[in-house]
Amino acid sequence: MVRDPLPAALPGLPSHVEIYEVGPRDGLQNEATVLGVELKVEFIRRLIASGLVTVELTSFVPASWVPQLSDAEELVALLGPLSGRHPVLVPNERGLDRALAAGVKEVAVFASATESFAQRNLNRSVSESLRLFEPVVRRALDAGLAVRGYISMCFGDPWEGAVAPNQVSAVASELAAMGCGELSLGDTIGVATPGQVVELLNTLADEKLEPDRLAVHFHDTYGQALANTLTALQHGVTTVDSSAGGLGGCPYAASATGNLATEDLVWQLHGLGIETGVDLKQLCRTSLWMAGLLGRPSPSRTVNALAASLN
Repeated sequence: MVRDPLPAALPGLPSHVEIYEVGPRDGLQNEATVLGVELKVEFIRRLIASGLVTVELTSFVPASWVPQLSDAEELVALLGPLSGRHPVLVPNERGLDRALAAGVKEVAVFASATESFAQRNLNRSVSESLRLFEPVVRRALDAGLAVRGYISMCFGDPWEGAVAPNQVSAVASELAAMGCGELSLGDTIGVATPGQVVELLNTLADEKLEPDRLAVHFHDTYGQALANTLTALQHGVTTVDSSAGGLGGCPYAASATGNLATEDLVWQLHGLGIETGVDLKQLCRTSLWMAGLLGRPSPSRTVNALAASLN
Protein backbone atom coordinates (compact mmCIF):
# COMPACT_ATOMS: atom_id res chain seq x y z
CA MET A 1 0.00 0.00 0.00
CA VAL A 2 1.20 3.53 -0.77
CA ARG A 3 1.95 5.35 2.48
CA ASP A 4 3.61 8.43 1.01
CA PRO A 5 2.63 10.62 -1.94
CA LEU A 6 4.48 9.84 -5.16
CA PRO A 7 6.13 13.10 -6.27
CA ALA A 8 5.40 14.40 -9.75
CA ALA A 9 5.88 18.11 -10.27
CA LEU A 10 3.75 20.45 -12.34
CA PRO A 11 5.13 23.54 -14.09
CA GLY A 12 4.48 27.00 -12.69
CA LEU A 13 4.31 26.07 -9.02
CA PRO A 14 6.40 27.47 -6.14
CA SER A 15 9.25 25.41 -4.69
CA HIS A 16 8.08 26.13 -1.13
CA VAL A 17 4.68 26.83 0.41
CA GLU A 18 4.14 28.33 3.85
CA ILE A 19 1.36 26.52 5.68
CA TYR A 20 -0.44 28.89 8.03
CA GLU A 21 -1.92 26.52 10.63
CA VAL A 22 -5.19 27.80 12.12
CA GLY A 23 -6.35 24.74 14.06
CA PRO A 24 -5.74 26.05 17.60
CA ARG A 25 -7.71 29.23 16.86
CA ASP A 26 -10.08 28.90 13.91
CA GLY A 27 -10.43 25.17 14.47
CA LEU A 28 -11.10 24.96 18.19
CA GLN A 29 -13.30 28.07 18.32
CA ASN A 30 -16.03 26.19 16.47
CA GLU A 31 -15.88 22.94 18.44
CA ALA A 32 -18.62 22.17 20.95
CA THR A 33 -16.06 20.60 23.28
CA VAL A 34 -14.12 23.16 25.32
CA LEU A 35 -10.61 21.86 25.94
CA GLY A 36 -8.54 22.72 28.99
CA VAL A 37 -5.60 25.05 28.48
CA GLU A 38 -3.05 22.29 29.14
CA LEU A 39 -4.47 20.24 26.26
CA LYS A 40 -4.35 23.26 23.96
CA VAL A 41 -0.70 23.81 24.88
CA GLU A 42 0.02 20.16 24.12
CA PHE A 43 -1.80 20.46 20.78
CA ILE A 44 0.24 23.50 19.74
CA ARG A 45 3.52 21.92 20.81
CA ARG A 46 2.70 18.79 18.81
CA LEU A 47 1.88 20.86 15.74
CA ILE A 48 5.17 22.71 16.01
CA ALA A 49 7.05 19.44 16.55
CA SER A 50 5.55 18.10 13.31
CA GLY A 51 7.34 20.88 11.43
CA LEU A 52 4.66 23.57 11.20
CA VAL A 53 6.50 26.89 11.49
CA THR A 54 3.43 29.14 11.47
CA VAL A 55 0.72 28.32 14.01
CA GLU A 56 -2.01 30.78 14.96
CA LEU A 57 -2.43 30.37 18.70
CA THR A 58 -5.71 31.88 19.88
CA SER A 59 -7.98 34.91 19.82
CA PHE A 60 -8.11 37.73 22.35
CA VAL A 61 -11.88 38.11 22.19
CA PRO A 62 -14.35 38.43 25.08
CA ALA A 63 -15.21 35.09 26.66
CA SER A 64 -18.89 35.72 25.91
CA TRP A 65 -18.09 35.79 22.17
CA VAL A 66 -15.98 32.64 21.94
CA PRO A 67 -15.89 30.74 25.25
CA GLN A 68 -13.64 28.08 23.71
CA LEU A 69 -10.80 30.63 23.63
CA SER A 70 -11.37 32.40 26.95
CA ASP A 71 -7.95 31.32 28.26
CA ALA A 72 -5.83 33.29 25.77
CA GLU A 73 -3.52 34.96 28.32
CA GLU A 74 -2.91 31.73 30.20
CA LEU A 75 -2.24 29.83 26.99
CA VAL A 76 0.38 32.30 25.73
CA ALA A 77 2.05 32.40 29.14
CA LEU A 78 2.24 28.61 29.39
CA LEU A 79 3.68 28.29 25.88
CA GLY A 80 6.47 30.77 26.57
CA PRO A 81 8.86 31.89 23.81
CA LEU A 82 8.41 30.05 20.51
CA SER A 83 10.38 30.10 17.27
CA GLY A 84 8.51 30.78 14.05
CA ARG A 85 5.32 32.78 13.48
CA HIS A 86 2.64 32.57 16.15
CA PRO A 87 -0.06 35.17 15.54
CA VAL A 88 -3.19 35.82 17.58
CA LEU A 89 -6.48 37.32 16.46
CA VAL A 90 -7.57 40.64 17.97
CA PRO A 91 -11.04 42.09 17.31
CA ASN A 92 -10.50 45.62 18.63
CA GLU A 93 -8.17 47.83 20.70
CA ARG A 94 -9.07 46.05 23.92
CA GLY A 95 -8.01 42.76 22.34
CA LEU A 96 -4.79 44.40 21.18
CA ASP A 97 -4.10 45.69 24.70
CA ARG A 98 -4.40 42.14 26.02
CA ALA A 99 -2.20 40.75 23.25
CA LEU A 100 0.50 43.37 23.83
CA ALA A 101 0.46 42.66 27.56
CA ALA A 102 0.90 38.96 26.78
CA GLY A 103 3.97 39.71 24.67
CA VAL A 104 2.82 38.43 21.29
CA LYS A 105 4.77 39.38 18.16
CA GLU A 106 2.07 39.20 15.47
CA VAL A 107 -1.66 39.91 15.38
CA ALA A 108 -4.49 39.56 12.91
CA VAL A 109 -7.71 41.49 12.37
CA PHE A 110 -10.83 39.94 10.85
CA ALA A 111 -12.79 41.94 8.28
CA SER A 112 -15.72 41.01 6.05
CA ALA A 113 -16.36 41.60 2.38
CA THR A 114 -20.13 41.64 2.96
CA GLU A 115 -22.43 43.79 5.04
CA SER A 116 -24.50 40.87 6.36
CA PHE A 117 -21.54 39.03 7.81
CA ALA A 118 -19.99 42.22 9.17
CA GLN A 119 -23.17 42.89 11.12
CA ARG A 120 -23.37 39.33 12.47
CA ASN A 121 -19.68 39.02 13.28
CA LEU A 122 -18.85 42.52 14.57
CA ASN A 123 -22.27 44.16 14.87
CA ARG A 124 -21.03 46.89 12.52
CA SER A 125 -21.11 47.76 8.84
CA VAL A 126 -18.09 47.00 6.65
CA SER A 127 -16.97 50.64 6.72
CA GLU A 128 -17.51 50.90 10.49
CA SER A 129 -15.49 47.74 11.11
CA LEU A 130 -12.63 49.02 8.97
CA ARG A 131 -12.59 52.26 10.96
CA LEU A 132 -12.48 50.11 14.11
CA PHE A 133 -9.38 48.34 12.81
CA GLU A 134 -7.42 51.46 11.85
CA PRO A 135 -6.13 52.27 15.37
CA VAL A 136 -5.57 48.58 16.06
CA VAL A 137 -3.31 48.19 13.03
CA ARG A 138 -1.55 51.51 13.63
CA ARG A 139 -0.80 50.76 17.28
CA ALA A 140 0.33 47.23 16.50
CA LEU A 141 2.73 48.46 13.83
CA ASP A 142 4.02 51.18 16.16
CA ALA A 143 4.74 48.46 18.72
CA GLY A 144 6.77 46.51 16.14
CA LEU A 145 4.19 43.79 15.50
CA ALA A 146 3.37 42.27 12.14
CA VAL A 147 -0.29 42.49 11.18
CA ARG A 148 -2.37 40.14 9.04
CA GLY A 149 -5.77 41.06 7.65
CA TYR A 150 -8.39 38.35 7.22
CA ILE A 151 -11.20 38.98 4.73
CA SER A 152 -14.18 36.67 5.11
CA MET A 153 -16.94 35.87 2.58
CA CYS A 154 -14.68 36.50 -0.42
CA PHE A 155 -16.66 34.30 -2.82
CA GLY A 156 -20.13 33.81 -1.40
CA ASP A 157 -22.29 34.86 1.54
CA PRO A 158 -25.19 32.79 2.96
CA TRP A 159 -27.40 35.89 3.20
CA GLU A 160 -26.29 37.86 0.14
CA GLY A 161 -25.30 35.18 -2.34
CA ALA A 162 -22.44 35.72 -4.77
CA VAL A 163 -19.76 38.26 -3.83
CA ALA A 164 -18.25 40.38 -6.61
CA PRO A 165 -14.43 40.44 -6.79
CA ASN A 166 -14.34 44.25 -6.68
CA GLN A 167 -16.27 44.09 -3.40
CA VAL A 168 -13.39 42.05 -1.96
CA SER A 169 -10.69 44.20 -3.51
CA ALA A 170 -12.18 47.33 -1.95
CA VAL A 171 -11.81 45.85 1.54
CA ALA A 172 -8.40 44.38 0.74
CA SER A 173 -7.13 47.73 -0.49
CA GLU A 174 -8.21 49.46 2.71
CA LEU A 175 -6.55 46.84 4.90
CA ALA A 176 -3.36 47.09 2.83
CA ALA A 177 -3.39 50.87 3.10
CA MET A 178 -3.67 50.57 6.89
CA GLY A 179 -0.48 48.50 6.90
CA CYS A 180 -1.59 44.86 6.95
CA GLY A 181 1.41 43.05 5.53
CA GLU A 182 -0.50 39.89 4.62
CA LEU A 183 -4.09 39.51 3.44
CA SER A 184 -5.90 36.19 3.82
CA LEU A 185 -8.76 35.60 1.36
CA GLY A 186 -11.44 33.53 3.06
CA ASP A 187 -13.95 31.28 1.31
CA THR A 188 -15.88 31.15 4.56
CA ILE A 189 -18.75 28.94 3.37
CA GLY A 190 -16.72 26.90 0.90
CA VAL A 191 -18.54 27.78 -2.32
CA ALA A 192 -15.63 28.91 -4.50
CA THR A 193 -14.46 27.11 -7.62
CA PRO A 194 -11.12 27.56 -9.43
CA GLY A 195 -12.37 30.04 -12.02
CA GLN A 196 -13.61 32.34 -9.26
CA VAL A 197 -10.21 32.11 -7.56
CA VAL A 198 -8.46 33.26 -10.72
CA GLU A 199 -10.98 36.06 -11.22
CA LEU A 200 -10.42 37.38 -7.69
CA LEU A 201 -6.63 37.15 -7.90
CA ASN A 202 -6.68 39.02 -11.21
CA THR A 203 -8.90 41.73 -9.74
CA LEU A 204 -6.57 42.14 -6.77
CA ALA A 205 -3.54 42.31 -9.07
CA ASP A 206 -5.25 45.16 -10.93
CA GLU A 207 -5.30 46.98 -7.57
CA LYS A 208 -1.55 46.33 -7.11
CA LEU A 209 -2.19 43.59 -4.53
CA GLU A 210 0.19 40.94 -5.82
CA PRO A 211 0.13 37.24 -4.86
CA ASP A 212 3.22 37.51 -2.63
CA ARG A 213 1.12 39.58 -0.23
CA LEU A 214 -1.83 37.16 -0.25
CA ALA A 215 -2.84 33.98 1.52
CA VAL A 216 -5.82 31.76 0.73
CA HIS A 217 -8.20 30.24 3.26
CA PHE A 218 -10.58 27.67 1.79
CA HIS A 219 -13.34 25.69 3.46
CA ASP A 220 -14.24 22.32 2.00
CA THR A 221 -18.05 22.43 2.03
CA TYR A 222 -18.34 21.28 -1.60
CA GLY A 223 -15.01 19.44 -1.78
CA GLN A 224 -13.29 22.24 -3.71
CA ALA A 225 -10.65 23.37 -1.21
CA LEU A 226 -7.70 21.48 -2.70
CA ALA A 227 -8.63 22.37 -6.28
CA ASN A 228 -8.94 26.02 -5.31
CA THR A 229 -5.62 25.89 -3.46
CA LEU A 230 -3.80 24.40 -6.46
CA THR A 231 -5.26 27.11 -8.66
CA ALA A 232 -4.06 29.82 -6.27
CA LEU A 233 -0.56 28.29 -6.22
CA GLN A 234 -0.51 28.25 -10.03
CA HIS A 235 -1.22 31.98 -9.90
CA GLY A 236 1.58 32.92 -7.54
CA VAL A 237 0.16 32.52 -4.02
CA THR A 238 2.60 30.79 -1.64
CA THR A 239 0.81 30.98 1.73
CA VAL A 240 -2.10 28.64 2.46
CA ASP A 241 -4.25 28.56 5.59
CA SER A 242 -5.32 25.14 6.82
CA SER A 243 -6.41 23.39 9.99
CA ALA A 244 -4.97 20.16 11.40
CA GLY A 245 -7.50 17.37 11.03
CA GLY A 246 -9.92 19.70 9.23
CA LEU A 247 -11.04 21.26 12.50
CA GLY A 248 -13.37 24.21 12.54
CA GLY A 249 -15.88 26.18 10.55
CA CYS A 250 -17.29 29.53 11.55
CA PRO A 251 -19.43 30.22 14.64
CA TYR A 252 -21.25 33.05 12.84
CA ALA A 253 -22.13 31.17 9.63
CA ALA A 254 -23.95 27.88 10.12
CA SER A 255 -23.29 26.79 6.52
CA ALA A 256 -19.52 26.96 6.98
CA THR A 257 -18.10 23.48 7.36
CA GLY A 258 -14.54 22.56 8.21
CA ASN A 259 -11.36 24.19 7.02
CA LEU A 260 -9.08 22.56 4.50
CA ALA A 261 -7.31 19.81 6.45
CA THR A 262 -3.59 20.43 6.81
CA GLU A 263 -2.82 16.75 6.20
CA ASP A 264 -4.72 16.75 2.89
CA LEU A 265 -2.85 19.90 1.88
CA VAL A 266 0.52 18.39 2.82
CA TRP A 267 -0.23 15.19 0.88
CA GLN A 268 -0.95 17.24 -2.23
CA LEU A 269 2.05 19.53 -1.82
CA HIS A 270 4.48 16.68 -1.21
CA GLY A 271 3.00 14.88 -4.22
CA LEU A 272 3.80 17.95 -6.29
CA GLY A 273 7.35 18.00 -5.00
CA ILE A 274 6.76 21.19 -3.01
CA GLU A 275 8.70 21.64 0.22
CA THR A 276 6.73 22.19 3.45
CA GLY A 277 9.04 20.98 6.22
CA VAL A 278 6.14 19.00 7.71
CA ASP A 279 6.35 15.40 8.93
CA LEU A 280 3.02 14.15 7.61
CA LYS A 281 2.78 11.04 9.75
CA GLN A 282 3.58 12.92 12.94
CA LEU A 283 0.93 15.49 12.03
CA CYS A 284 -1.63 12.74 11.41
CA ARG A 285 -0.90 11.27 14.83
CA THR A 286 -1.57 14.67 16.36
CA SER A 287 -4.92 14.97 14.59
CA LEU A 288 -5.94 11.45 15.61
CA TRP A 289 -5.12 12.37 19.21
CA MET A 290 -7.17 15.55 18.93
CA ALA A 291 -10.10 13.70 17.34
CA GLY A 292 -10.08 11.37 20.34
CA LEU A 293 -10.24 14.33 22.72
CA LEU A 294 -13.16 15.82 20.78
CA GLY A 295 -14.97 12.51 20.62
CA ARG A 296 -15.46 12.39 16.87
CA PRO A 297 -13.54 11.18 13.82
CA SER A 298 -11.35 13.55 11.86
CA PRO A 299 -12.85 14.66 8.52
CA SER A 300 -9.38 14.62 6.94
CA ARG A 301 -9.18 11.95 4.25
CA THR A 302 -5.42 11.68 4.65
CA VAL A 303 -5.66 11.19 8.41
CA ASN A 304 -8.19 8.41 7.91
CA ALA A 305 -6.26 6.80 5.06
CA LEU A 306 -3.05 6.63 7.10
CA ALA A 307 -4.60 5.91 10.51
CA ALA A 308 -4.14 2.15 10.47
CA SER A 309 -0.45 2.46 9.56
CA LEU A 310 0.27 4.87 12.41
CA ASN A 311 -0.50 2.54 15.33
